[in-house]
Amino acid sequence: MFPLGEPLPEQFSKYFIGQAWRAPLTTNRVLNVPVSNITFSPGCRNNWHSHTGGQLLIAVGGRGYYQEKGQPARELLPGDVVEIAPDVVHWHGAAPDNWFSHLAVECNPAINVNTWLEPVDDAQYSAATASRQAFWEGIPVDKAKDPELFEIFDIFALGEVSGHGGLDARTRLICVLASNVASQGHAAFRATLDAALGAGVTPVEVKEVVYQAVPYIGMAKAADFVGIANEVLEARGTTLPLEGQSTTTPADRFDKGLAVQRSIFGAEHIDAMRASAPENQKHIQQCLSDNCFGDFLTRKGLDVKMRELVTFSLLVSLGGCEPQVKGHIAGNVNVGNDKAVLLAVVTQLLPWIGYPRTLNAIGCLNEVLPEN
Repeated sequence: MFPLGEPLPEQFSKYFIGQAWRAPLTTNRVLNVPVSNITFSPGCRNNWHSHTGGQLLIAVGGRGYYQEKGQPARELLPGDVVEIAPDVVHWHGAAPDNWFSHLAVECNPAINVNTWLEPVDDAQYSAATASRQAFWEGIPVDKAKDPELFEIFDIFALGEVSGHGGLDARTRLICVLASNVASQGHAAFRATLDAALGAGVTPVEVKEVVYQAVPYIGMAKAADFVGIANEVLEARGTTLPLEGQSTTTPADRFDKGLAVQRSIFGAEHIDAMRASAPENQKHIQQCLSDNCFGDFLTRKGLDVKMRELVTFSLLVSLGGCEPQVKGHIAGNVNVGNDKAVLLAVVTQLLPWIGYPRTLNAIGCLNEVLPEN
């Protein structure tokens, strides 16, 4: 639609990774509305930067991404408009496998100054762009055979929902991985795992998510995902077994597990629960302390705050666990995950678990943490 223009001059190209071109489209200095068509080769992106006067981007060709600092990346397709407020730190560029063009409109040109910052390194770029591409490479929904379903899920789950709530890519993908395990979504887990590893989730973190699932969904459901994780990790060159993450011994697992229980749910609550258990059921309380918490919650690789989000994701996705969901909502708050974070997690899980379980989870949230 617009000319390619010339390769960026040195004064600008030094702030780009990859090749980009610029075609100025306006020349009337009296109107003073500079507009240029910027074209990025696949994988090309500019550095983190900001504009004192703001900027408008209008996508006109191919597929690209825009990301503000601390926010999920937004995919851009022809017709999309991005309104960038003054002094907001951001980057934009092409998808890894697509050319991309946008119109760049300079706002408030009399006072608009660019501040160029550090490059968007490969890890940051992969975290922003890998999820969507990797998902469709691993999920058995063929765009050619089911185009409408593909389009609905792609736009909703991997576009609209993924950008909601402000979770960083690592947290979002870890929670979705846990949800896929609880839902027994083998293909979804494999696809999400590729995206997660591309986004910087470590092999240790992946294995700890699967291990964490064992006391909540049982080994019968978790075992397949240990195998899938191992297969994907080895295919990527990871040597197994990974370094051990256990911090307990048979002699101290109970004491350490009970200490973690008390730290998450409060000593008074846990001690009362143990004391009130009928005599013939006290062994279950023992198992909760030494196995569920002592064997698993004390492990390294994920901190307690992230483990509580993983547990919340598992329980919400299982369904029928509302009493436990409520307990772990309180536990999450105690370790620093507030209602906004938990609601963001539930929103991210919505496309994977459906509306009934999502609404049940929100009902639990509102019961434990009422709206003002």
